[in-house]
Amino acid sequence: MRIVLAFLGMGAFLLQAADANITAAERAHAIQLLQDSQKEFLGLVEGLSEAQWNYKAGPDRWSVGETAEHIVLAEGGLFSGVERAMAAPPNPDWETKTRGKTEFIEKVMVDRSHKAQAPEPIQPHGKLSHEEVIARYKIVRAKTLKFAEETEVALKERTAEHPFPVFGTLNAYQWLIYIPLHNMRHNQQIAEVKATAGFPK
Repeated sequence: MRIVLAFLGMGAFLLQAADANITAAERAHAIQLLQDSQKEFLGLVEGLSEAQWNYKAGPDRWSVGETAEHIVLAEGGLFSGVERAMAAPPNPDWETKTRGKTEFIEKVMVDRSHKAQAPEPIQPHGKLSHEEVIARYKIVRAKTLKFAEETEVALKERTAEHPFPVFGTLNAYQWLIYIPLHNMRHNQQIAEVKATAGFPK
């Protein structure tokens, strides 16, 4: 009897571990990250003068405006990762392919001691004004937030490949939280620019 009960208990554990739906706590976490990163971003960039928006600490450094434009471009690109995962059939190997990557993303994305080169499509080109960047940010973030609040799809079994091999296969939930964590990473960069000695007052 004990062996049977132990077997049934193990079966229940495996069934729970294989649940591809996000939990209420995971949804709340994603929403909180999106809201917190948005509040922080807008607090850093709203009300800046054009001199402050365009100031560069060095010729190879991004200005606040360029960093903000990158955040906006990246959000669209990263949300397309969510959409690619959602459009794909469920990945039967999702648990193995994505195990541990949620924690990995949460750790590395906000660590600016490790730098990365942004892919060309999301590199800023300075073609958007201060007002246009903020307006576009609010539009794309509202779309991402609405998805996080309302989706009922089993996000963990839907996967898409990240262009950086270090991430590889990510599930739709991991793509989703990547967005605000990327935002937070570059919020730090904006704060660094604003803290430099030559930043206009």
